[in-house]
Amino acid sequence: MSDSKNQELVLVVDFGAQYAQLIARRVRQAQVYSEIVPSSMPTAKMLEKSPKAIILSGGPSSVYEAGAPTLDSKIFEAGIPIFGICYGFQVMAAALGGVVTKTGKSEFGRTALTHNSNSKLLADLPKEFSVWMSHGDSVTTAPSGFTSTASTSDTEIVAFENSDAKFAGVQFHPEVLHSENGQEILRRWLIDVVGCKPTWNSENIVTSEVEKIKKLVGSGRVLCGLSGGVDSAVAAAIVQKAVGSQLTCVFVDHGLLREGEAEQVERDFVASTGVTLKVVDAKERFLSALAGVTDPETKRKIIGTEFIRVFETAAREISATEPIDFLVQGTLYPDVVESGGGDGAANIKSHHNVGGLPDDLQFKLIEPLRTLFKDEVRYAGLSLGLPEEIIWRQPFPGPGLAIRIVGEVTENRLRILRKADAIARNELRIANLDRIIWQCPVVLLADVRSVGVQGDGRTYGHPIVLRPVSSEDAMTADWSRIPYEVLEKISTRITNEVSEVNRVVLDVTSKPPGTIEWE
Repeated sequence: MSDSKNQELVLVVDFGAQYAQLIARRVRQAQVYSEIVPSSMPTAKMLEKSPKAIILSGGPSSVYEAGAPTLDSKIFEAGIPIFGICYGFQVMAAALGGVVTKTGKSEFGRTALTHNSNSKLLADLPKEFSVWMSHGDSVTTAPSGFTSTASTSDTEIVAFENSDAKFAGVQFHPEVLHSENGQEILRRWLIDVVGCKPTWNSENIVTSEVEKIKKLVGSGRVLCGLSGGVDSAVAAAIVQKAVGSQLTCVFVDHGLLREGEAEQVERDFVASTGVTLKVVDAKERFLSALAGVTDPETKRKIIGTEFIRVFETAAREISATEPIDFLVQGTLYPDVVESGGGDGAANIKSHHNVGGLPDDLQFKLIEPLRTLFKDEVRYAGLSLGLPEEIIWRQPFPGPGLAIRIVGEVTENRLRILRKADAIARNELRIANLDRIIWQCPVVLLADVRSVGVQGDGRTYGHPIVLRPVSSEDAMTADWSRIPYEVLEKISTRITNEVSEVNRVVLDVTSKPPGTIEWE
């Protein structure tokens, strides 16, 4: 369910790009609704969606290689404005009679671009600015009727456009933050050239979803599992606004959350929404199931299985008095894309959204966030008046602290990690860094002891690892350059206030090769 049917649509055609989702997000940041479709989708199906415009993504192929993904040339005859990026720029050039060549000169990373005075899209921008490149092939001849509007020291044609700029493209990646003026170039094309109306925003999304849920649910009853994260909180808040007391939320407290987060759900979320909440204290059950387990994947499976069983029991208790008709899931648009672009139900991880319920507890799904990216979910939550502590909560894995303890999960180890984690989060918040970094996992190396000196004696304490990372999509990430004075405060406080820890180390590994989580 989405407001998308009432919105102008921009299709992002995915040629296997690393950044296809990022392109779609940038379009939405210009307040225009976007959807991602595979390049293999038949042209007729694309046209059935009545797109206002089409953007062709990058991709890893070479347009002149046999079997390389391409587009039916009829798409360029349909009267729809089209913008090509990187590989999409080359596909567009080749389809319209231009020439793409392997020149022997590649460009990767930040590159200085110079534009001329012939461009509608680049006019009034600085004459030279940095853009993000990633290509080995180049457009060496622009299609007939197109003007080359920008170049670099190694590539003569890095942007072109036709006379009205409704057919245009760039060799660089305007969607990447490293490209200066990238968002402005996309905005100009979408709003100024194509004439898209900037009407897509979080308030409209919430209003539309509330009306649709009212009609769908009628007098039925709705169940929602709260995890403590922003997705389930915003999904529940939207449904609560639509149907009020017909919604019951279940919060399974598995004892693996960070300090204060269980209380945040039980107190702050209920206060801000008025939702009916059933809290299941399952801490002992989860600890018992995890006893003696050190393998990360086994931990994940145990937690997922136990969560489903606990939720199942709670659902039976709630539906004993009156049947439950609907189940709320916090499915986001990236989940839909990664499971096949929306052609069927999303395959969501069981610890993230409730899956694996038995046949006699099957419900109709309500997925109010199905068309949204994470940043849009946050803004929707703010418009609903949810507490900022919940809205701006850093991403946190479903298995919780269990996979941030390298070793067996015990109550004492959870206590140690919670305390260290709370100190790190507090100092990052004081330094105004908590919304700048993507997240900062704090990891306890529970099976490692290092020698230290505290006071006049030796200690054999655990090391704590800080893993601050910056990312936009979690597919790739770089370690965050936190100021030394902030790191010093975190380290000093942890070693002073958590007696079992005598060493704090910083993980400076990017992803790839290292994942964000240690387990």
